[in-house]
Amino acid sequence: MQDAHLSCQSPTEFCLQQALRMKAAGILTLIGCLVTGAESKIYTRCKLAKIFSRAGLDNYWGFSLGNWICMAYYESGYNTTAQRVLDDGSIDYGIFQINSFTWCRHGKLQENNHCHVACSALITDDLTDAIICARKIVKETQGMNYWQGWKKHCEGRDLSDWKKGCEVS
Repeated sequence: MQDAHLSCQSPTEFCLQQALRMKAAGILTLIGCLVTGAESKIYTRCKLAKIFSRAGLDNYWGFSLGNWICMAYYESGYNTTAQRVLDDGSIDYGIFQINSFTWCRHGKLQENNHCHVACSALITDDLTDAIICARKIVKETQGMNYWQGWKKHCEGRDLSDWKKGCEVS
């Protein structure tokens, strides 16, 4: 500590420099936390029910709103930034865990990109691209069978409680 005083003109100048550095570091840390917090969102069940309902997912291809809410819960825990690396090296992205190899573009890799969307667009708070892609998956594959979380926890069950109390019809 005494050596640090030698590089400054006075102990007061040293203290002022240290205080400014600490303040700057604190501000940068706070900004980092705010930016990180803004990038990640975990929705509530009822907020998702409203978003999904407005997006026309209720009874889309015969799947009730409860199916969509249940599936999103078991795939991502309603986390918009959820990502899972699979054994084949592909990555599942976002609230619906949409796979990079088949459905979205990840970097410069030559995936199929059937949804014509960057995978990064599937991990934002704006669920528009994720919903459009999920609708395409349901329409072009075997309904909701694409999602293992749905098959294991939601398929063939009474899912009416998933939207209960959410002020959606």
